[in-house]
Amino acid sequence: MISFANAKINLGLNIISRRADGYHTIETIFYPIPLKEVIEIVPAREPSFTQTGIPVDGPAENNLILKAIAALQQRYTIPPLEIHLLKAIPLGAGLGGGSADAAVTLKMVNELCELNIPEQELEKIAATLGADCPFFIRNKPVFATGTGNIFTPIDLSLAGYDLYVIKPDIFISTAEAYSAIIPGKPEISLTEIVKRPVTEWKELMVNDFEPNVFKRYPEIGLIKEELYRSGAIYAAMSGSGSSVYGIFKKITEEDAAKMRHKFPDSLVYSLKLR
Repeated sequence: MISFANAKINLGLNIISRRADGYHTIETIFYPIPLKEVIEIVPAREPSFTQTGIPVDGPAENNLILKAIAALQQRYTIPPLEIHLLKAIPLGAGLGGGSADAAVTLKMVNELCELNIPEQELEKIAATLGADCPFFIRNKPVFATGTGNIFTPIDLSLAGYDLYVIKPDIFISTAEAYSAIIPGKPEISLTEIVKRPVTEWKELMVNDFEPNVFKRYPEIGLIKEELYRSGAIYAAMSGSGSSVYGIFKKITEEDAAKMRHKFPDSLVYSLKLR
């Protein structure tokens, strides 16, 4: 069985308050995008896991795919499986690649092994793996609150727009992104902002991580500026970075080549939203 795990972007991100447990209450919108990696799972005599594509540092057992398998094994009988990941979503980008892998793995094993686990239960299992993992079970736009783990479906479509995602060679830890953050509730809720035309988002929708991150890494802020100079209707950092995306009415192959030339040391993706 072969499936595709897609990335997401954050449309806005407001850090509302610091919780007693040390985490933060946030508000954001998760929106799926067609930047995908490939997962293959087949029955085997002995369990195995291999990976190609973008290299991932650290031991394989830290991979969320294997943690997803382990979470299922705690509840169900899972036969030996051979798993291969073709990694294509960059790490440390704020795009949710690892979370997407985990969620898609849960869905694949559920189908392949005929476990008949309902979506709600899959979401509960996914929640043990990461705050945004459950989003990828249904994989539809949501307004996320809490620590990014409480979802409310929203009626939002960016179909017809084009998207750049630019990932510089910079890694930002979560702790670093949250340092110097002063929480506060926004004047206008993201749920209200996204009801307005995309052309109005630039003046209304913010990512609270940006000021601190741009101060420490000016090159990330320069990417956002360049996207606006190149005609973006809206541009922002996704999550805590370091990727930056821009929404455009249309991107041609010539435009994409120019953008790759402007950022030769970054990964540049040109995508069509549907």
